[in-house]
Amino acid sequence: MPLRHDQVRRTPDRLKDRPTWLLSRAHARSVAILHAGFEAGGNGLRGYHYRLLAALEQFGPASQADLGRDTGIDRSDVTAALLLLEGRGLVERRVDPDHKRRNIVTLTTAGQDALRALDDVLDGIQREVLAPLSAAEQRQLVALLARVAEG
Repeated sequence: MPLRHDQVRRTPDRLKDRPTWLLSRAHARSVAILHAGFEAGGNGLRGYHYRLLAALEQFGPASQADLGRDTGIDRSDVTAALLLLEGRGLVERRVDPDHKRRNIVTLTTAGQDALRALDDVLDGIQREVLAPLSAAEQRQLVALLARVAEG
């Protein structure tokens, strides 16, 4: 049965100082804040939409398959997310003239505007997640997490 870290009442002493437990608890808290932040200010968009828009903005036009690999989003989920983004005029999808079975996705001007608005939402989420820490502790935590994530 999966753990519900957001509903833990008491933590056994054997667990409370283990990094895996603490990372799991921190992850559950940050995901809850992330979902609530996008729900409140994301205009119907979610974190995975943000990842797609950010990838297109940084790396330029890409195939749907490349977008999935670049963002860690499953291919079928990429297709559904892009349909929504395209319906809102945030991206354009065109058939690749060199590979007729492949779509190339491009960020629109409206998509760039939406990405900037979502940057503000995500900045607020980051502030809330890191609120228990001082500015120096926040920088240190981010640096340490980057090292842990890289392995």
